Amino acid sequence: MTPVFAEALPEQVHSKSIIVIHPGSLNLRIGRASDLNPVTVLHAIARRRLPGGTPFSDDFLPQRIDLNQPHEFDEARLAVSHTLQSCLQSDGRRRYATPPQQIAAFNRRTEPEQIAVDGGEWVKHEGDVVIGNDILRLDPDEKYNVHFPYKRGEFNIHSGPNGSMTAIIADLQTIWTHILETNFQIAQKDFKFHKAVLVIPDVYNRVHLRELMYLLLIKMGFGSCFLVQDHVAATFGSGLSYACVVDVGDQKTSVSCVEDGICHPNTRVRLEYGGGDITQIFYWLLQKCAFPYKDCRDNNKLDTMLLRKLKEDFCHVNLDICGSQEKSFILKQPEKPVFQFTIQVGDECIVAPLSLFSPELFGITGAKVTHTQKVSSGDPEDPHDEIYLRDIRRKGMKESMEPSASDLLSENYLENQQSNVNDDDIVVDAMDPVAPSNVREFVINPGQILGLDQAVLQSIDRCPNEELKRKMYACILVVGGGMKFAGITTWLQNRISLQIPYLYRGEQLDIIINPRDMDSSMVAWKGACIMSCLETAHELWIQASEWEKYGVRVLRERAPFTW
Repeated sequence: MTPVFAEALPEQVHSKSIIVIHPGSLNLRIGRASDLNPVTVLHAIARRRLPGGTPFSDDFLPQRIDLNQPHEFDEARLAVSHTLQSCLQSDGRRRYATPPQQIAAFNRRTEPEQIAVDGGEWVKHEGDVVIGNDILRLDPDEKYNVHFPYKRGEFNIHSGPNGSMTAIIADLQTIWTHILETNFQIAQKDFKFHKAVLVIPDVYNRVHLRELMYLLLIKMGFGSCFLVQDHVAATFGSGLSYACVVDVGDQKTSVSCVEDGICHPNTRVRLEYGGGDITQIFYWLLQKCAFPYKDCRDNNKLDTMLLRKLKEDFCHVNLDICGSQEKSFILKQPEKPVFQFTIQVGDECIVAPLSLFSPELFGITGAKVTHTQKVSSGDPEDPHDEIYLRDIRRKGMKESMEPSASDLLSENYLENQQSNVNDDDIVVDAMDPVAPSNVREFVINPGQILGLDQAVLQSIDRCPNEELKRKMYACILVVGGGMKFAGITTWLQNRISLQIPYLYRGEQLDIIINPRDMDSSMVAWKGACIMSCLETAHELWIQASEWEKYGVRVLRERAPFTW
C-alpha cells in the first residue's frame, strides 16, 4: 500500500516527515524529528572487490605509529602518574598506586577461562555491498574493501580506492538511502515527500557543504533541506541560549562559543584527536602491564570494538579509586571459543582519559593538525561570492568618499580626507580575502598538540567582548561520545579554574554534561530535531527547485551560519 503523505505541506512542518542526519567519523545518527532517539549505526560501507582489485580497508581505530622508541610517551605517562600521586582522595588521604610491574606479574599468571565452545558464525553476504553494523560480522576472508566516508570529522579523501570526492558522495548516498529504506521503510521514490536536516561541523569546508546539498536535494531527491552546525544544534538540544561547546567525538574534538544560535567564527577550533585515540592510548597502557589477551590486534575490526568497550567500561577519573582493581571481560568472536579473561588494572584507567589534558600522549597516533574556520576565498559557481561582495563594498566606499565641489572649498576637507583614508584602510583590510587582522590563530608551541583545557581557554579568549567571555565561563557544555568518563568534568573544571584570567576569577564556572539526562552523543542530533520543528525555521528550508536554479548562492542567503 502506498503511504499517504500530507498534501503539499503548507506552512506547518510535520516532524514525522523530517529526517535528521548527523554523520560522524565512526557512527551515523539518523532518524525522524519525531523520534525519541536516533538509529545509531557504524558509518561505513564494504564493497566487494573486483577480481584482481586492490585490497583496501580504512582503519576502525586511528593508526598507531611505530613505538620502538616510546621514551617521550613514557615521560608523558609518568608526568600524569606523578600528578595523580600528588592528588588527594575525597576524605583527604593521599592517593597511592600499585606499581605496574606488580600488576603485570598478576596478568602474566592469569589464564583465560573457556565458557563456550563457539562464538557463532560469520554472516555470509551474497550482495556486493554491506552497510553499517553488518560489516563487523563479515568474514575477513570474504573479498570486501571497507570504507569510512568521514575521517577526523571531515571527508576521508585519500589516494587509495574510493578515496575521491565523487566516491565519498556515492558511498554516503548508498549508506543513507539503505538505512532509510531498511530501518524506516521509506522508499527512495518517497524522499521527495520528506525534508532533510544535515548536522555539519562547526569548522566546515564550503566545497564539501556544496556537495552535500547537491547529494540531498538532487541525487537523493529530498523535497527540501537545511544545514545546521553541530555546536548550534547542541545548544538547542540542551535548552541553552549560549554556551562554550566542547564536542569530543571518536576522531576529533571541537570547541567553539555559541550565542543565540550563532557560532562565533573566531572561537572555532577542531583538534585531530578523540575517543578513538584515547582507546589506542589505553591499549598501549594495557600492553605495558601484560594485557592477557595476547592475540589482540588494533587492525582487527572486532578487537577494536572490544578495546572501545574496555575503555568505556574500565576508564574513569575517580581519584578515590586507588591501587589495582580486578576486572573481567568476555572475548566472543565468530568461529572461535568464547573466553572470559580476568585482568588487573591500576591508574592506567585514569591516565588514558587524562590524555585530553596531556596531549603529548596523542602523538601515539601520529602528528595532529589544528583546524580553524578559514575566510572564504570565493567560489567559481557563485558569481556573487565573497570576493565580489568585497569589491562592491570597496567601490561603494570609494565613490562615497569622492568630494563634491563644496567639499573641496571646505577648510576642514584635507583633515577629514586624511581621517577618511585611515578609516577606509581599516575597512578594506577587514574585507580582504586574507585573514582579517582581528582573527588570531590558536597558539600552539611548535611540534606540540593543543590540550582540551587550552582549547577551551583560547576559544573563550577569542570572544568579541568581556561580557560574552564571562557568560561562556559560566556555561561550558560537554557533548559527544568520546568523553564519557565518570569524574572527568570535575578535572576539566579544576584545570580551567587554575588558568582562568584574573578578571573572571570568582565567577561561577559551570560545566554541563548529559543535559536533560540525555546521552551526550545524541545532544546535537536532538537539537537539530527541535530546531527543524520551530516556526522560525520555516525560512531556513531550501527547496530542491531553488537549489537547481540558484545553486550555492542560496546557501549564502539562507544558511543559519555565516557563509
